[in-house]
Amino acid sequence: MADTESKTANQIVIDAKNATLGRLCSFAAKQSLLGKSVIIVNCSLAVITGRRRAIIEKYLASRSRVGSSQKGPKVSKEPFKIVKRAVRGMLSHRQGRGEAALDRVICYNNIPEEYASSRKVISGKDKANVDVISLKDLSKEL
Repeated sequence: MADTESKTANQIVIDAKNATLGRLCSFAAKQSLLGKSVIIVNCSLAVITGRRRAIIEKYLASRSRVGSSQKGPKVSKEPFKIVKRAVRGMLSHRQGRGEAALDRVICYNNIPEEYASSRKVISGKDKANVDVISLKDLSKEL
């Protein structure tokens, strides 16, 4: 019984619905560096603020720079991988501490059954008069 309590105390579940990508990832990276296991759900509903066409062009340009199909780096277009990559950019992932912190971050496009009833940190809110694009829409454009 004490094992499950300590596991949930050291775990944080973040709902990414309407959350701004940069703010969400910086919070997740900091919590992971503090030693918590971070689970991000609803990654496809996270948003990026800015002009829609400019954001799409930026991501298309980064995908076109990767070289042939046999060379890297691979740039994924799935929303949960975009979030994981953004978290990685906020960690020193080439050092031991950052690599261990990145291993503690898990991302999902929807809510798995095991986290459906758990308490979630709500990180997003509706924005008025701000241009946004969701990661779901962005991945369709890529």
